[in-house]
Amino acid sequence: MYLFRMTHIENIPHILQFGITHFQSPNANPAFVPIGDGSMISTRSKHVLDNGRHLGDYIPFYFGTRTPMLYVIQYGYNLVAPTPAANIVYCVSSVQKIIELNLDFIFTDGHAIDSFSAQYSQADVANIKNIVDIKAINAKYWKDENDLDLKRRKEAEFLVLGDIAFDAILGYLVFNQAAKEQMLAFGVAEENVHIEPTFYF
Repeated sequence: MYLFRMTHIENIPHILQFGITHFQSPNANPAFVPIGDGSMISTRSKHVLDNGRHLGDYIPFYFGTRTPMLYVIQYGYNLVAPTPAANIVYCVSSVQKIIELNLDFIFTDGHAIDSFSAQYSQADVANIKNIVDIKAINAKYWKDENDLDLKRRKEAEFLVLGDIAFDAILGYLVFNQAAKEQMLAFGVAEENVHIEPTFYF
């Protein structure tokens, strides 16, 4: 089961050297280029999970692409400066790879700070495909008058504690050829970069 984390393309050289690092890590990127909602990031850092840890201790992944957050990032809602699709890269991992690397994780069946979302531990991972709503995750749109909970379920999260080593990344998805060329210039192997414009808005 694939996992997707969005980042600015300018963060890729650091990721190639250190992997995906937590902002509190000794290896954190001093030149990190943010693309998310700053107020949401602050809220997440203070949000206490069922296990007593803060949500901000974890690096979040989505189970799918074309998320509501991507829409906000691309079009600049909620006071977020718009980021062109070509500057947004998906770092792809998988549940199996995270397990293989023995990384600590939890996952949710919806947006992690939503009170309706349940939190699950590693003990539940064997049943993950029945816990998260795959149909909602893969839905192209998330507004449905007959399903007001669709957006929450689409934003189910897989949360990894601390830094994520470079070898956890299976590949990268980009918007166009220009973005791919930039990735290759950074030193990413061509077979690890795939152009997927339909994964963007």
